Amino acid sequence: MTTEMQIRPLGSSTIEASVVGLGTWAIGGWMWGGTDEAESIAAIQASLDEGVSLIDTAPAYGLGRAEEIVGMAIRHRRDEVVLATKCGLVWHSQQGKHFFDYDGRPVHRHLGKESIVYEVERSLQRLGTDRIDHYITHWQDPTTPVEETVEALVQLRDQGKIRSIGASNVSQSELRAYAATGVLDAIEEEYSMVKRDIETTLLPIAAEHGVSTLSYSSLALGLLTGRMGPERTFSGDDQRKDNPRFSLANRVKVARLMEAIMPVAEAHAATVAQVVIAWTVQQPGITHALCGARSPGQARENAGAGRIRLSTDDVTAIDNAVTAHLTDLDA
Repeated sequence: MTTEMQIRPLGSSTIEASVVGLGTWAIGGWMWGGTDEAESIAAIQASLDEGVSLIDTAPAYGLGRAEEIVGMAIRHRRDEVVLATKCGLVWHSQQGKHFFDYDGRPVHRHLGKESIVYEVERSLQRLGTDRIDHYITHWQDPTTPVEETVEALVQLRDQGKIRSIGASNVSQSELRAYAATGVLDAIEEEYSMVKRDIETTLLPIAAEHGVSTLSYSSLALGLLTGRMGPERTFSGDDQRKDNPRFSLANRVKVARLMEAIMPVAEAHAATVAQVVIAWTVQQPGITHALCGARSPGQARENAGAGRIRLSTDDVTAIDNAVTAHLTDLDA
């Protein structure tokens, strides 16, 4: 393991960010069995201490709770952070397309211009800042033309309220529409050893247009941490409780994969989770990997992956292990 965190640009913006970013969905508590504010703040600050600059959050993570916690954590360290948050999942309006209910309140996918302008002000307030470094449309709204959404984002960028533009959870046609505007810097999509479909769908389009790709669920909601053994149980509102990807059979297969890549981890004085993250950011087209952490220990471990440089032989060994153990994984 080297001592330097790898840094890469966000698209054609002037922003550079650590290849490992901190994702804060779990910090919001919703669908993760609650949150511990003090522990979450400590996790964010530990990430910064370890060279992680990219902090990714969203209003929908606990209906503003994650943004508030991130704001508290970075209050005196704002200049160390490439701060990313999102828009487009709203509960202040019932315009757009209904997506889900949270605590009895309907949440809609809505990316109309007026709504985005409203949302950015709420996020700035919760985060306690005057600017958002990377602003992302969280889920796409089929009722609003991409051109209207982009018009709002460009206006906010021109006003200095945001510094770069991203889109998440896009289809190929939606990505092409964003890319055609010439202002898209990055997409944020689910990608991991167990979910690689964007390799043939979105990544070629992003590469063609110089658009960065941030992977989320890079450790597959914890499945690929090396600590998700067959004995693990899930309760309450933990989304993994009924997720077929966390079936006993899958966890047995993943445990065998972890054993197979252990020699690579040992060679780098790293954990298997760190090797999984390092492999992720060395995949063609994946520029940054977002990894959740709910404690300082988890944050430090994830950050360490950004200092690992896997050799070609390492990547080949890992690829062979993935093929051998994950080919028949349940979705």
